[in-house]
Amino acid sequence: MSSEAMLLHSGGCHCRKVRWQVRAPSSVVAWRCNCSDCSMRGNHHFVVPSDRFELLGDSVQFITTYTFGTHTAKHTFCKVCGITSFYKPRSNPDGIAVSFRCVDPGTIAHVEIKDYDGQNWESSYDSSGIASYSNTPEK
Repeated sequence: MSSEAMLLHSGGCHCRKVRWQVRAPSSVVAWRCNCSDCSMRGNHHFVVPSDRFELLGDSVQFITTYTFGTHTAKHTFCKVCGITSFYKPRSNPDGIAVSFRCVDPGTIAHVEIKDYDGQNWESSYDSSGIASYSNTPEK
């Protein structure tokens, strides 16, 4: 996590039916997961506390959700274009995972990619520190 100032990033899906805003630094840590779902989608996401993420307008009517396994993760995607621009990850059920490539251009200056071994989920969870990324730092 960064102590860098928060910016308001906008983004969404390909057809723009799902739109959101997220408060995050201009430099983010994105996780490249190799679980069965993320590896098929090629997902790279950064995690923020839920209170830093806001769906805009009527976006919710265009979202559907897929779950599997423990059903902790809520994989949301657009009903129209099929893009997963954000979701609630198993690693951070108190946060939101944002697909960094779905952020509108111009506000993300740097992306550090870290690997998450989703095929060995429990050991990667314990060793990666990913859980801390959805915590709001105390002021």
